[in-house]
Amino acid sequence: MTQIKKILLLTVLLFIFCSKGELIAQDNRTNSIVLIETNLGNMKLMLYKETPKHRKNFLQLIENKHFDGTLFYRVIKGFVLQGGSQDSRNAAPGRQIGYGSSNRTIESEFSPQYFHKKGALAAARQPDKVNVFKESDISQFYITHGRVYTMEELTTMEKAVNVPLKKQIVKRYLTPKKRQLLDSLKKLKKVEEFREIADKIKSNISFDFESSTDKLIFTEAQKKAYTTVGGVPHLDKNYTVFGEVISGFDVMDKIANLKTDQYDRPNLDVKMKVRILQY
Repeated sequence: MTQIKKILLLTVLLFIFCSKGELIAQDNRTNSIVLIETNLGNMKLMLYKETPKHRKNFLQLIENKHFDGTLFYRVIKGFVLQGGSQDSRNAAPGRQIGYGSSNRTIESEFSPQYFHKKGALAAARQPDKVNVFKESDISQFYITHGRVYTMEELTTMEKAVNVPLKKQIVKRYLTPKKRQLLDSLKKLKKVEEFREIADKIKSNISFDFESSTDKLIFTEAQKKAYTTVGGVPHLDKNYTVFGEVISGFDVMDKIANLKTDQYDRPNLDVKMKVRILQY
């Protein structure tokens, strides 16, 4: 075999399974398709290539049959359908289900283009007080159900976040001492000095606000989705969205409409079996 043929063969081998359970390198460039089968119907989902760690982990869990026999154990209409806990498998009726015994996490993969519209697949996680980096649980997931919002509601949500944030930034730069100085310059009619200091303060405030990751500005894509199909806007930038439902929205609604107990667990168990249709 010539050297060129050897190189070509090695290149090809890099794009096939290295061993059972390992995904081929080329798969990182494509979205994956999975099927969640339940006793109320099936949902087909797409996993994003732009969230490779979550995508790979989810596919490995499917291959290991982790989800088979588990429940959608936390269902809140207008919010989310949550599943993936190993504790939910064969759980007795009325039992409260938690995260299971695993404390493994995945680094968050926030992407501005993916948000909590209806049907969004996202990773559950522990609260901020014990999870400051917003790392995802290794197996817990939820599908966003949500509701439709008006533009006025979205604007109100933006203001609720941005107005207090802006006030904090203003307070940081426009200190009592700076206010006193500006008042003094204004009384003395020292226009140039007043403008120089005022413009610098204004520039610093604007820069800090625009560069802040805490501000809330809905994109046009978010506005369109949240005012048409709906979703859960306040979850954005807090939980990693790594896929979405592409068919079976009626099934999602059926599950969301089930009666639940005090723990938000459906009175009718919704068991799942998950398989991979396309890597």
